[in-house]
Amino acid sequence: MKQIVKLTEITKIYESKVMKRALNRLSFNAEEGEFIAIMGPSGSGKTTLLNMISTVDMPTYGEILIDGIEPAKLSKNELALFRRRHLGFVFQEINLLNMLTVEENIVLPLTLDGMSVEEMEKRVAELICKLELKELLNKLPDELSGGQAQRTAIGRALIHRPKLILADEPTGNLDSKSAKDVLELLTEVNENEKTTIVMVTHDPIAASYCDRVLFIKDGEFFNEIYKDERRQTFYQRILNVLSLLGGHHDVSTVRLS
Repeated sequence: MKQIVKLTEITKIYESKVMKRALNRLSFNAEEGEFIAIMGPSGSGKTTLLNMISTVDMPTYGEILIDGIEPAKLSKNELALFRRRHLGFVFQEINLLNMLTVEENIVLPLTLDGMSVEEMEKRVAELICKLELKELLNKLPDELSGGQAQRTAIGRALIHRPKLILADEPTGNLDSKSAKDVLELLTEVNENEKTTIVMVTHDPIAASYCDRVLFIKDGEFFNEIYKDERRQTFYQRILNVLSLLGGHHDVSTVRLS
């Protein structure tokens, strides 16, 4: 299998009045088509790890390869282009542009790349059925429910067919039905398009949709587990590791079914 993400002995130190070691010699790989959750208590380094993979931040020590490319060696402009073409982002804060319609928000990455209108329309037509947004294309973000807005954000993340999607608490602000819809949509994209997804989550039920869960504590590897045949038993094993980890973990908004 092709490796999409390869982090080797990553250390991240933030210098301020007090030096903080956010990640310590952490190694992490993600293969093409994997759906991986990253879990750990608040302050364990989950978001720092996601920032490293997303090239938003660079490690103090260690090496990062994304789809065989070393982001640290790219210029600022090359890095911006690399991020836009290879990565898709889904956040808890949905960040749609309020003055643009659903359709305009979805095609924004293609507009920035100067893609032809015909190709844009073709890609939107392919996506909107999956996203259940056909009736909403001309709506503005303020007119959408939380679940509809997050599906729009996922559409924007998928439209340029990235190799890697990075999701930071994508169900954090959603009710249980919308959260389930979003997780099922991510699973479908992962399985059908073989898109690699790395998702930071506090939610053990959200994590149970994944192939593998990586647990970190105090910026270091703590444990990892792989999915079972049954989601119920995988969910139970996730809970068991979380209880060993300690720290605060959110109660799920999603029902296990």
